[in-house]
Amino acid sequence: MSFAHLGLSQKVLDAVTAAGYSAPTPIQDQAIPHVLARRDVLGIAQTGTGKTAAFVLPMLTTLEQGRARARMPRTLILEPTRELAAQVEESFIKYGKNHKLNVALLIGGVSFGNQDTKLTRGVDVLIATPGRLLDHTERGGLLLTGVELLVIDEADRMLDMGFIPDIERICKLVPFTRQTLFFTATMPPEIRRITEQFLHNPVKVEVSRPATTVEAITQGLVKSGREPHDKREVLRRLIRQAEGLKNAIVFCNRKRDVATLHRSLLRHKFSAVALHGDMDQSSRMTALDQFRKGDVTVLVASDVAARGLDIPDVSHVFNFDVPHHPDDYVHRIGRTGRAGRTGTAITIVTSADHKAVAAIEKLIGRSIAWLGAPPADDPAEDDRPSEPVRMGTRAPRRGRDTRRDGTVADVGGRSEPSGGRTDAGGRAGRGPRAKTAPANVMPLETARKRPPRDDAPDDIENYLPAFLLRPVRVKA
Repeated sequence: MSFAHLGLSQKVLDAVTAAGYSAPTPIQDQAIPHVLARRDVLGIAQTGTGKTAAFVLPMLTTLEQGRARARMPRTLILEPTRELAAQVEESFIKYGKNHKLNVALLIGGVSFGNQDTKLTRGVDVLIATPGRLLDHTERGGLLLTGVELLVIDEADRMLDMGFIPDIERICKLVPFTRQTLFFTATMPPEIRRITEQFLHNPVKVEVSRPATTVEAITQGLVKSGREPHDKREVLRRLIRQAEGLKNAIVFCNRKRDVATLHRSLLRHKFSAVALHGDMDQSSRMTALDQFRKGDVTVLVASDVAARGLDIPDVSHVFNFDVPHHPDDYVHRIGRTGRAGRTGTAITIVTSADHKAVAAIEKLIGRSIAWLGAPPADDPAEDDRPSEPVRMGTRAPRRGRDTRRDGTVADVGGRSEPSGGRTDAGGRAGRGPRAKTAPANVMPLETARKRPPRDDAPDDIENYLPAFLLRPVRVKA
């Protein structure tokens, strides 16, 4: 099987051969003929299956006819992150080497002036993130009425990042008669609704069951203590002891944890760079280039790097944190085991992560082996002994409430105003102070004598607005 039977132009075939590819992947083989036939396509495929080329190659063939007009792009590709958009631009440069097409990239972190200049010259292929694209349309520097083909890539990632309202706005700005290509790795209900709304009689191309993990990836779980320094120590041991480690991506759930872990690895003499959403565009691209070229061994990243980035030949993926959403696990470990290679994915698990691990195993339809003994189960919060609410700890789920009379009450999971009576509108009033505490109330003075807990959440800043008005931050 070769690319010759798919209907691509000779210019495109020559570029594919020059790039070293001789046979299409399953999604390319199934999708390209339908794209060339101007059908809407719904592509469901995991990362690493070659879906970028599945729309780039037929687009290049189609664009050989016609020419671009100023500020009216002929085709539009939407990507959820700057890195993915830049990666698609690289694909057009590689496979479009025999074409004279104008390709423009609209992403944040780059001046509007340079982007406006490209749009004024006329654009055959416009690659954009939703936010920056809408900025240009609102400034009046971009018209989408000439778009013949719309590509929505990594749609489930768009959903995770809150871009679906932007996608709906953009779809209403392009012509109703355009051709639409829609690619996603999973099909949650919201994505299914979008496809039914904006695709017309699409051809469904599914090359793997949604939310499956590549069989070439060896997966494992390793236990750790709950403290961040425990997890950092476990990670360092795993990296040092990993067999055949060429390079590795380490995923964290929070951006600030990426920075903290990166500094820790540098202190322990590891070759590492960081990648997260708060970095400026030049720093993010520099970090990716260093990792791709092999100048550094470890890339510490938030989920901004989990979807679709083409980083070839990653030997290991380490989940420093168990992802909050099971789908993210699939996309994270999909950075290894690509293009027929093998890979290893290891997840560090604490006693509080068992539910998240169970959700992942349910999604992928298989159990993940423990490398060593699993951590002991963490008791459910509902079964834990009653504790007072203190500044700096998260309130237990079942409604501990501090009253104005200096007592701490268990309100059984119902929200109850602190102190006394309420008026007819349900608002808390001052009321008289209680003279005696009910049986299920602990005096606050007694509660304060308890030793402080050592498991204050790392994301405590998210809870401060509930306690403080206009706080002044003081660093010790």
